[in-house]
Amino acid sequence: MIDKQLVLATENNETQEKLAEHYRAILSLLGEDPDREGLVKTPHRVAKAMQFLTYGYRMDPEAVLRSAMFHEEYRQMVIVKDIDFYSMCEHHMLPFYGKAHVAYIPDQHITGLSKIARVVDIFAKRLQIQERMTTQIKECIQNTLHPLGVMVVIEAQHLCMQMRGVEKQNSITVTSDFTGAFNQAKTREEFMNLLHKQ
Repeated sequence: MIDKQLVLATENNETQEKLAEHYRAILSLLGEDPDREGLVKTPHRVAKAMQFLTYGYRMDPEAVLRSAMFHEEYRQMVIVKDIDFYSMCEHHMLPFYGKAHVAYIPDQHITGLSKIARVVDIFAKRLQIQERMTTQIKECIQNTLHPLGVMVVIEAQHLCMQMRGVEKQNSITVTSDFTGAFNQAKTREEFMNLLHKQ
């Protein structure tokens, strides 16, 4: 398994320098003076930030699940809800953020609960759209654990809708995807009821 801290510690400095050069040029194109005191280090800060915000490209989410995979006869629903995430919209490279809720019904194998949250983080730390991220999380769990079913629900706010464009500050986008046992309305309803139970 590739550890997030290891990925961040071994970031390619050459790539970081190239990114910083581009951000310096962007500042100039926007009419700023990149040599101004407050902006001198900004290109490097942004370059490092972008490497952090996209570390998911350099991690294998299936390997993360397999690193804590255990044989278990439990065959009831497992839910990890309210997983906070931050991602970057690929259309405007502005953040979207919210909560992911993941459920699966094991068939012989379970995984460590923290690994579910880590899978969400790995897919979030890429240039994304919410719809694809929802499906990627579902497929990763299905393909690795081979459970009886998986369901993923994501609720998010998109700064590309809040800061620009339609400027609707209170809109929330909800996406869902599911497989196997969750194709049954009764199973999906059980998940949604448990999701909103306080």
